[in-house]
Amino acid sequence: MKLGKIRLATGYFATLILAAMALCSCLTAELEKQAATLKEQEAEIARQRKEIEALRSGQQAQGTRLRDCNRAFREYFEPAQTTADGDRAVALYREGLAICPDDEVAHYELGRLLAAQGRYPEARAEFESALKINPDFTDARARLEALRKQR
Repeated sequence: MKLGKIRLATGYFATLILAAMALCSCLTAELEKQAATLKEQEAEIARQRKEIEALRSGQQAQGTRLRDCNRAFREYFEPAQTTADGDRAVALYREGLAICPDDEVAHYELGRLLAAQGRYPEARAEFESALKINPDFTDARARLEALRKQR
């Protein structure tokens, strides 16, 4: 009888071992799946962090451009509009545009000054710059067309 109990116990023990191995196998597969999911989530978090950093960087650059353009208006564009000296006005616009190159109105105004001085190639370049920044700038387009017709 003792031998029968030992065989029964051994069979039961073997079944438990097989069940434990199957459970371990299932757990290992589940853990691997969770590890893969975690890697994907970490990659997504890293991508989002880069995106956030790019946005911050862009906001800082935009803030810097805004400060530079405000300074260009105060120190260069406004004085250029009030001076009676055409050469001084041209110099002021150019200095301001060196700081704030994306202001289509400043390019347009500089183009008008240059055209008034007979400096047509330079004026044409300024009107073209204004139109590159703002293709719908009708006054710049009209001035550019007028210059082209003069040739």
